[in-house]
Amino acid sequence: MRLNYLANALGLTMIYIGLVILSPIIAAIYYQDYNSIIPFLTAGLISASIGFILRKSIPKTESIENLNDIKKAEALFIVALSWIIFGVISAIPYLFYGLSPINALFESVSGITTTGATILTHFNYPKAFFFWRSLTQWLGGLGIIVLFIAILPQFAVAGRQMFFAEAPGPTEDKFTPRIRNTASALWKVYAGLTILEIVLLMWVGMPGFDAVCNSLSTLAAGGFSPNPQSIMGYHSNYVTWIILIFMFFAGASFNLQYKVIMQKNPLLLFKNEEFRTYLGLVLLMGTLITISLTLNNHYDIFQNITNAFFQVISLTTSTGSASVDFEKWNYTSRLLLFIVMFMGSCASSAGGGIKMARWLVVFKSMKSELMRILHPNAIVNIKVDNKTISPEIARQIIVFIFFYFLIFGLTAIILSILEQNSAVGLTGAITALGNIGPGVAASTGPMASFDNVHILSKAIMIMNMLVGRLELIPFLVLLQKDFWSIKDN
Repeated sequence: MRLNYLANALGLTMIYIGLVILSPIIAAIYYQDYNSIIPFLTAGLISASIGFILRKSIPKTESIENLNDIKKAEALFIVALSWIIFGVISAIPYLFYGLSPINALFESVSGITTTGATILTHFNYPKAFFFWRSLTQWLGGLGIIVLFIAILPQFAVAGRQMFFAEAPGPTEDKFTPRIRNTASALWKVYAGLTILEIVLLMWVGMPGFDAVCNSLSTLAAGGFSPNPQSIMGYHSNYVTWIILIFMFFAGASFNLQYKVIMQKNPLLLFKNEEFRTYLGLVLLMGTLITISLTLNNHYDIFQNITNAFFQVISLTTSTGSASVDFEKWNYTSRLLLFIVMFMGSCASSAGGGIKMARWLVVFKSMKSELMRILHPNAIVNIKVDNKTISPEIARQIIVFIFFYFLIFGLTAIILSILEQNSAVGLTGAITALGNIGPGVAASTGPMASFDNVHILSKAIMIMNMLVGRLELIPFLVLLQKDFWSIKDN
């Protein structure tokens, strides 16, 4: 790896992160909360200053006009380190509001990774605080690097390596000839849906500030709401169903949605095998939980349908919003929700988890192996949407899932020991690794806080959130000794 290239890219990233952190100052001024200017101004200056120092201190850094020949290892390192630094810098404003360093970092990383878990025990904070919390989720939904690729000319060509290091999905799904145009198109769909949701929520009576924050959280599949009772606190079926619908599309491929919009053909959604699988599993799990709730006398049938499908979509897309305190549901319903946490959303969406595309390849790989046992001489190709999946990609997906469950298992055991509670350990591990947010245990449910968990548990969950958001690979590569070969230029 070349230090000057790393310093150039990281320096640029930090300078622009510093500018982004100034955004809540607008909310602070609008709501005449002048005390909230200092936290964000301080964080912005620190980030920009570190960026300038990086570009000045490493020889031959400023002479690099573009990053067109950046290597894959360098791109992976830049993406991983950018997210770690973004998490640390984003935590600075929270320190001014009385959060401890570990709690500030937990809240920050939960935001940027769109996990939505919180350590907040009360919501008596200024508007700028909640705007920043929601904005970090929105920026993390598609990714800060994808944003910078779309707007910064320095990343116009080099962005390809960083785009696929950050963008969630098992394959390189690029639908325009230039990666910068792809990033720009994704952000147009993302921003357009966000604006549409804001308008609809305000139309049904949600206050403007809450509509903005909830929309930023919904499209990012982040789930954090300025209302302490999440979506349940608005006591409106209109609000619940609007957010339910937008959560669903936050978990669908933005690439696919872009194609639907450009070709003006909604039927393209149903021609996509991953989307059909996603929709089918949502309908199946939503129906099963509706039946379970109805048999156990939870509310009326309409409320059961609403709450069941809201929570299934919320957890499978890793949004984590809540229309009801599902921790109080019967055991069967909560068990089904726990299963939903492993489903994941579609590739190239804002959602976290394993992703439907990977599950499709895994189950088709299992089917093909069974066919080979029965017919040893048969040639069985794995296809998704009539496209053959190469053995290399299939192998990478299987390795990914192996490491995913390995990390989940190890962290679940450690969390269970630290908390002396297996339910907290299991749900805490998957809710962080899958970037979901709430667990199904009493102390980590949708209306609870992670403030009381052990400090080491918080540190492990912070690691899981980052690893889950970047889909393991950039972090696993960091563990390779060959990766740390440093060159001056």
